[in-house]
Amino acid sequence: MMVSKGQQQELKRTMKSRHLFMISLGGIIGTGLFLGSGYTVSQAGPIGAMVAYLVGGFIMYLTMLCLCELSVAMPVSGSFQAYTTRFISPAIGFTVGWNYWLGWAVTIALELLSAGVLMQRWFPHSPAWIWCLIFGSALFLLNLLSTRAFAETEFWFASIKVSAIVLFIILGGGAMFGLIDMKGEQAAPLLSNFTNFGLLPNGFVGFLMTMITVNFAFQGTELIGIAAGESEDPGKNIPKSIRAIVWRTLFFYVLAIFVLSGIIPYKEAGVIQSPFVLVFDKIGIPYASDIMNFVILTALLSVANSGVYASTRILWSLSHDNMAPSALGELNKNGVPKNALLLTMSVALLSLLSGLVAEDTVFLWLISLAGLGTIVSWIAITVSQLAFRKQYVAKGGNLEKLKFKTPWYPYLPILAIFLNLCVLVSLAFAPDQRMALYFNIPFMIVCYMYYKLRVERKEKVLEKDTYQDSWIKINEKS
Repeated sequence: MMVSKGQQQELKRTMKSRHLFMISLGGIIGTGLFLGSGYTVSQAGPIGAMVAYLVGGFIMYLTMLCLCELSVAMPVSGSFQAYTTRFISPAIGFTVGWNYWLGWAVTIALELLSAGVLMQRWFPHSPAWIWCLIFGSALFLLNLLSTRAFAETEFWFASIKVSAIVLFIILGGGAMFGLIDMKGEQAAPLLSNFTNFGLLPNGFVGFLMTMITVNFAFQGTELIGIAAGESEDPGKNIPKSIRAIVWRTLFFYVLAIFVLSGIIPYKEAGVIQSPFVLVFDKIGIPYASDIMNFVILTALLSVANSGVYASTRILWSLSHDNMAPSALGELNKNGVPKNALLLTMSVALLSLLSGLVAEDTVFLWLISLAGLGTIVSWIAITVSQLAFRKQYVAKGGNLEKLKFKTPWYPYLPILAIFLNLCVLVSLAFAPDQRMALYFNIPFMIVCYMYYKLRVERKEKVLEKDTYQDSWIKINEKS
């Protein structure tokens, strides 16, 4: 049963502050940390990995400050795609929106593949693609229920993995400094891994190659902006959630990478086995590695769950702005974009490629595609903030009326744009991930040209100036 034509235009505001925070955290703590960190350590070395995550976290912080101003001023589902459309150009908004959707759809595939690989620890002779199909079907059914059901599920998923990371830091740190005996080890490693291999054992290029993986790890913070359209009190909840997510994410990532790098020599790290499970194997606590494997499994499914939410809401937003077929904007009786969900899950079946190609190869392909989607989206956020502020002032808006203002304007967004562009360029230095450029650049060109040649000619998508003028008047009254 579909909702009525009038009802289908708006999503329901049912999310509380704790939902926003955990949805964003749930989108971050997944493959990028539990599996991608192994690749980062192997390429950048122990010290380089920590520096890479600190740099990536700094870029995330700058970008989220820009997003906060936009999301508080305009709390709409679809977030930065809508901002790019209104304040830069509809053609670029169209391209960014579809590119972000593709990035999250690929991320879902990546998380499903990673979950399938983890299941092989317990079922070594089972193919990964079977588990991808099973988990993908379960997520599809879960997301059909309602936004509130998704938010509650994500809240508890995220709570489990945050608790597991805290436990990992405590137990791993104890083993690293000799408070807990390690299986088969003569002495605690202490800081030997940090001192034995130098600052960047594979040189600066090795460090540069990790940046797209690191930024993929932080993908998900922008979910706060996407969920703004379904938040109960955006003006209060969004800044609060963004501040919490940035600092807690950095805390979890940096400490976890410090412990992981201190116990595992960088040459032993990789992308097939989770380095977190490997640490617990080394500690030798009975069943600890299996428990961690299970927790990581729930973490990956949590990120996939967030990805399903993000990608379907982006498609809804595109349809709402006449940039996608109207069918993708139709909501079922539970307020869920059913057709958008179907399309997203069909692309997530890319995870089944593991039945034809080696899992590690598919993993790097998918993580590079998803990481590139993140960077393009973050660039769009920062450019949109610059354009929004400029147009807001030009049309007579009072800056004192903005409930949140990005600090150090315009220097902060300009720095964020520059750093995001540096990460984008770094993708060209990684042979195994360079294919993302070969696929994604033509995809964005096709999206842009399709809009200019087909969509723009058929109808005027947005009355841009009229919209901005009316919005400024509404904002001034509030």
